[in-house]
Amino acid sequence: MILIFLGPPGSGKGTQAKRIADQLNLPHIALGDILREEIREETEYGKKAKAFVEAGKLVPDEVTIEITKNRLLKSDCKNGLVLDGFPRSIMQADSLKEYLSGKDYKVIYFKVPLERIIERNAGRLSCSSCGSVFHEKFNPPKKDKICDRCGSELYKRKDDNEEVIRHRFKVYEESTSPVVAYYEKSGNLISINAAGSIDEVFESLIKSLGI
Repeated sequence: MILIFLGPPGSGKGTQAKRIADQLNLPHIALGDILREEIREETEYGKKAKAFVEAGKLVPDEVTIEITKNRLLKSDCKNGLVLDGFPRSIMQADSLKEYLSGKDYKVIYFKVPLERIIERNAGRLSCSSCGSVFHEKFNPPKKDKICDRCGSELYKRKDDNEEVIRHRFKVYEESTSPVVAYYEKSGNLISINAAGSIDEVFESLIKSLGI
């Protein structure tokens, strides 16, 4: 099974992607995590992506497509995967066509209002090592600023402030609305209300997928 998660930054798709990937024993392929790793390692793609990420802008298609394609070719993806944060444009969606041809896949779109996203992102805490995401109010770690999964330090991303969040939401909506319509026409799109709690959204996800 291949699951593709779409939704604006802060919609909770990353948290749900990790959870469903663990339940189904599938790799969680998060474009954001891959990009941040490339930036930390100062690779060719990382250097190109850094300025866009820190400004709250979408990284250019030619960069994200190559990074994603390289990841999907790894052996752990042969029995399925959960793809989080890709595609975000028609060009990116077209780049997946050949890969998805003949495969069983579903696209899940997480719908959530902007004000809810601002509330979520303002308290978001990210793991510096494994990429796990927590929240000061809605999903706090057991130990203050320490990741439950790997014990590394949690931090707040530079782009988690209201001005950048609003801009990212606008940019995402403008670029991704056509992608939602693209998959809606194919009959593979499932829309779910992502404004609820983590458990409520996960329950809706499970029911929508019939698993």
